[in-house]
Amino acid sequence: MSSALQNWWPWRTHTMVIAASVVILGLIAATATLNQPTTSAALKIRGADISFTLQEENNNQSLTDNGQAAPIETILAQHGANYARLRIWVNPPKGTSDLDSALTLARRAHAAGLHILLDLHYSDSWADRTSQQTPAAWQRLTGADLRNTVQTYTRDVTAAFARQGTPADIVQIGNETTHGMLWPSGQIYKQTGEDWPGYADLVKAAIAGAKEANPAGTPLIMLHIDTGGDQEASTYYFDHIQQQGISFDLIGLTYYPFWNGPLADLQRNLNNLAGRYGKDILIAETAYPWTLSSADNTPSVVTSLEALPDAAAHPPTPQGQATYFAALNRILREVPNGHGTGYLIWEPGWLPGVPADARTGNAHTNLTLFDWWGHGLPALDAFRPTGTTTGH
Repeated sequence: MSSALQNWWPWRTHTMVIAASVVILGLIAATATLNQPTTSAALKIRGADISFTLQEENNNQSLTDNGQAAPIETILAQHGANYARLRIWVNPPKGTSDLDSALTLARRAHAAGLHILLDLHYSDSWADRTSQQTPAAWQRLTGADLRNTVQTYTRDVTAAFARQGTPADIVQIGNETTHGMLWPSGQIYKQTGEDWPGYADLVKAAIAGAKEANPAGTPLIMLHIDTGGDQEASTYYFDHIQQQGISFDLIGLTYYPFWNGPLADLQRNLNNLAGRYGKDILIAETAYPWTLSSADNTPSVVTSLEALPDAAAHPPTPQGQATYFAALNRILREVPNGHGTGYLIWEPGWLPGVPADARTGNAHTNLTLFDWWGHGLPALDAFRPTGTTTGH
C-alpha cells in the first residue's frame, strides 16, 4: 500500500464511522419522536357546569377572584373558559334546573362570551347510571308515543335557546346513560336481557328533535356515560351504539378520580376510544378536592387520601387541585389525532348552603374552584388553553 493510500485510509474510516453514527443517531431520534405522543396546542373546549348558580345567588352567595367580586360566568371567562354546561330537568320545582333557569343562565353565559352545552336529563330530577326515572307526565307513554314526545320535547327545548339568541353548540342526549335512559322503556339491562334497540330508538328520536330545532346551525350531538376510567365498559357501550346505527359527534365521559380510578386508566381509555371510533372526546364532568374537610353538615364525597389514586402527585390542597387539572389538560392534548377536545368542571361554584335537592345536602363543597367563603382558588387557571397556572 502506498504512503498516500496509508494516509488516506484512516481518515476515510474515521469519516465513515462518523457518518454511520450520525445515521444511527438520526434513526434513534426519529424512532423516539414517532413514539412520543403528539401534543395539540390547546384544548378546544374548556368550561364548567354552572347550573346551581341562580340557587347560589338566591342564597346570597357571592364569588371573588383576586379580591374582585364578579358573577361566576365572568370569572370563568376571564380565566379562559369558553363553555357553560346547563342542566335541564323536564318538570322540576321552579328554580331547580328548570328550563327558565337554564335560559337565564344561557343569556348570561353568552354575554360573557361562553358557548352553550345543554345537558338534557329526560327526567324530573337527577339522572345517572343508577336512576333514570321517566318524567311523571310521560310515565304512561310507550312505543311511538314516547318517542314522539321525546323528539318534540328535545326540539322545543333546543329551539328555545336558539330563539333567544343563545343557540346550543352541543346537545347532550341524556346524562350518564351507561344503562340507558327513560326507564323502563329505554333501560338497557333488563331481567329479560339487554335491550339496546329500545334505548337506541329513544336516542334517535331525541337527536332528530335537536337537529329539527335549528337546521341552519345544527348543534353537535354528544352521548355521555360515566366510565372515564373503564376502557372495557366504554368500548362495550360505544360498540353497541355503532351497531344500532346512532349518528353522533362527541363521546362524553364522566371522570372523577375518586370514583373512576387513576389518570393512567383515563389516558388508556381516551387513547383507545380515539383510535377505535375516530371521534372527539369530552370529559363532560370532572372535579378534584382542594381539601378533605367537609362543610354544610354533610360529609363530602371524598374525605380520605386513600380515595385519591394520584394523591402523591396531586394532594388534596389548593395547589394539588391545580396540578390535577394541569395533568388532565396534558393527557387530553396528547390523545391521538387531536381527539381530546376538552373538559368541563362540574359545579365549581357550588358553595355550602345550597342542597342537591330537598332530601340531601351538598357533599361537593370541597370540590369547588372557590373556598367556602367564595374566594377563587389557583385551579381557576385550569380554563387556560394549555392548563397552565399563573398563581392566585
